[in-house]
Amino acid sequence: MKAIWNGKVIAESDKTINIEGNQYFPPESVNKEYLSDSDTHTVCHWKGTASYYHVEADGKTNKNAAWFYPDPSSLAEKIKGYIAFWHGVKIAK
Repeated sequence: MKAIWNGKVIAESDKTINIEGNQYFPPESVNKEYLSDSDTHTVCHWKGTASYYHVEADGKTNKNAAWFYPDPSSLAEKIKGYIAFWHGVKIAK
């Protein structure tokens, strides 16, 4: 699986985890040069509190387009630190 935005491959892995239709990429498969910290946090009733990254490529910023669970609930422990994408980031095989 690949996560692509603005013509750049942000992440690539054959070990993603699919939860609720979202592909969660292992942290080591994500090119962190395209991510910058966001102050945004949301709460999922069963996964816990998500933190976000902005995705940046070629001078453009896609705000809060990536999220992860740094300390998920026990039900979502397998995605701890894994990163998922949305807001126009294309997920492809």
